[in-house]
Amino acid sequence: MKIVPAILAEKFDDFLLRLKQAESFVDYVQIDLMDGLFVPTKSFPLEELNGINTPLSFEAHLMVMDPSEFINRINNQGLKKVIFHFESEVKHLELVNSIKERELSAGIAIKPETEVKEFREIAGYVDTLLFMTVDPCCYGRPFIPEVLDKISEARHIFRDKAIAADGGVSLENLKRFLEIGVDYVCVGSRIFLEGDPEENYRRFIEKLKELEGSFTVKDDSKE
Repeated sequence: MKIVPAILAEKFDDFLLRLKQAESFVDYVQIDLMDGLFVPTKSFPLEELNGINTPLSFEAHLMVMDPSEFINRINNQGLKKVIFHFESEVKHLELVNSIKERELSAGIAIKPETEVKEFREIAGYVDTLLFMTVDPCCYGRPFIPEVLDKISEARHIFRDKAIAADGGVSLENLKRFLEIGVDYVCVGSRIFLEGDPEENYRRFIEKLKELEGSFTVKDDSKE
């Protein structure tokens, strides 16, 4: 399992600060982009992202009502993956195809209340399933443990997909994600909002190594 720092900011100065901080200790991040409609908060103008020169590769997590419009406006060489919400107003397969036409990886994000049966069809066409373990909006939302059962179900069904979890991830619950076969977790507030981000990230890596050395993830495919 990997730890991916998640950068969320309404103001460009805050975003730029967190991005520069992340450059010192990772090579890949998630950048959250919001439109103020799909979620209550709105991120900085998208054009600011296009003008950034960073050595980081990143995935864009689009918490927006019209992800097609956002994707057409993103033009940064660091972009490697686009994750849009299943619940957004879009023709899913058309959007996935347009993402892949740009030679980018495609993923869907899933709100806590959305059931696996609802997105099962489109899941076959994407590379990544990102499960929100908080209500999407901003840093610091409370963890929703019930989503873990949904992630476990999806891991059993979609064996060839990258499974990710986003929101409320802590040193205390990290083991639960590892146990159910999550490929990467996105960590935002617990890295960037208090203390030194590099040190906070190091603590997550050390905890993960400790956990990985103590048990083996169950492989249901052999049953």
